[in-house]
Amino acid sequence: MKKQVKNNVSWVGYIDWELEHFHGDDYSIMNGSSQNAYLIEEEKTVLVDTVWAPHRFEFVESLKKAVNLHKIDFIVMNHGEVDHSGALTALMEEIPGTPIYCTANAVNSIKGQYGDRGWDFHVVKTGDSLDVGNGKKLIFVEMKMLHWPDSMATYLTGDNILFSMDAFGQHFAVEEMFNDKANQCLLMKEAMKYYANILNPFSPLVTNKLKEIAGLGIQIDMIAPAHGAIWRDNPLQIVEKYGQWAAQYQENQVTIAYDTMWEGTTKLAHEIAREIARQSPDTVVKLFNIAKSDKNEVMTEVFKSKAIAVGSPTVSNDILSSVSGWLAFLKQLKFKNKKGAAFGCYGWSGESVKILKEKLKDAGFKVVEPEVRSQWNPAEEDFAKVPALVKALLE
Repeated sequence: MKKQVKNNVSWVGYIDWELEHFHGDDYSIMNGSSQNAYLIEEEKTVLVDTVWAPHRFEFVESLKKAVNLHKIDFIVMNHGEVDHSGALTALMEEIPGTPIYCTANAVNSIKGQYGDRGWDFHVVKTGDSLDVGNGKKLIFVEMKMLHWPDSMATYLTGDNILFSMDAFGQHFAVEEMFNDKANQCLLMKEAMKYYANILNPFSPLVTNKLKEIAGLGIQIDMIAPAHGAIWRDNPLQIVEKYGQWAAQYQENQVTIAYDTMWEGTTKLAHEIAREIARQSPDTVVKLFNIAKSDKNEVMTEVFKSKAIAVGSPTVSNDILSSVSGWLAFLKQLKFKNKKGAAFGCYGWSGESVKILKEKLKDAGFKVVEPEVRSQWNPAEEDFAKVPALVKALLE
């Protein structure tokens, strides 16, 4: 379906209402998503990106209804990841000689995924431009590691639209297409989840890239990302959010994440939550059983938090595998400027708390000294250790 974005720019992507997982099963989708592709019809006709491979044939047939494929002068591939390049194989069978503009890394990415099919690649870098007629041109801006080395954004002069690729996007299905038409709470929740789980490891690069874009002196009237809603109402609000999120973001919140075998560690987790409320009534407390909670939703809460407490019982001289895997993901996301604490129960050897502290330090957290380590079921003397742990987290 072709939907007008602005003047001679249309959306020709795919809304994926049924999508539940992304990046394999590594990212959860709660409110659908979209793969956004755009058609520019000036004196030159330009397609910006395609959609995911499962929808490639439907995409090509829909695109044929929007435009004569042989009138497409250029294809711009802002990113080679399969959710954006997946329809290229079907499309290029129809128009095999069409030039493809992308970064050098994107050429490697696309050839690596689909083989060298003899496509006509034109390599661009930051500052390069492409005339599309009627006094307008495309200006390319490399966006390395946001979130792949091949990523770039494309700016359309005249209409002042920034096709921002994965930056500023959300996994969020919005049939009405624009940010001012979307549910505002869900929009910002999904935008933050996307940043926390995908872009946070690259926060220093985000900060530098935002400065670079500001230094270009371009007017941005609309931001059209590769997923989710298009920002047309105060589009710079999401740029401002990225500036805040990239700066070691935190709110007055503490998140507790744990797993348990026979509920002893659960009792400690709940007591820690109650003690936070007693010591600091204004602090938001979030509590999750790692094995029963969506990891991306939990990590979004960790992203918002100034401190976390992680719990596991000891099993086979180690921690539960659910907690171990969760901590590996925590390390991958490279959170900064956050405190961490450890707690857990044991029956015999009791190594879990020590291991948790080591893994939290390895993930970049400032680990507090107080801990709660309880043999068998927690007793009053174990609960008595909780206030010191909470005080250290809140200081």
